Amino acid sequence: MKSLKTLIIALACGIGMSGLAQETTSKKTPEQRQEKYLAHLTKELSLDAKQQEAVGKILADKSAKAQDFKSKREAQKDSGQKMTMQEKQALKSKLKAEKADTENQMKAILSADQYTKWQVMRAENKEKFKEKRAEQKEQM
Repeated sequence: MKSLKTLIIALACGIGMSGLAQETTSKKTPEQRQEKYLAHLTKELSLDAKQQEAVGKILADKSAKAQDFKSKREAQKDSGQKMTMQEKQALKSKLKAEKADTENQMKAILSADQYTKWQVMRAENKEKFKEKRAEQKEQM
């Protein structure tokens, strides 16, 4: 009876550990996430080949900018520096301008129906992200 309990506990721990191992190895590279998102947009918005290429370029550009920002931010954190209020506002306005630029580019590439659907998808994703962030804060 005691060995049966030990076996059950060992199996439960082993299954739990294998789940953790899978979770950490499932991290995707920015390029993989970009390709997956492009495939998702292609399916949801019925993009043609020309639109796929143009949207792919936009996503690649956004990904490169995000990687650049992330590396600069990590370097800043490593050095112990904090952003000043002016730097924060400059960054905020830069990000707003980039977002508007992306929206204008997408509007030029997509049809009116596709663009509307894309905006709805973005709003839904933003809401899901907020919910995830709230859950993470609750767990802390």
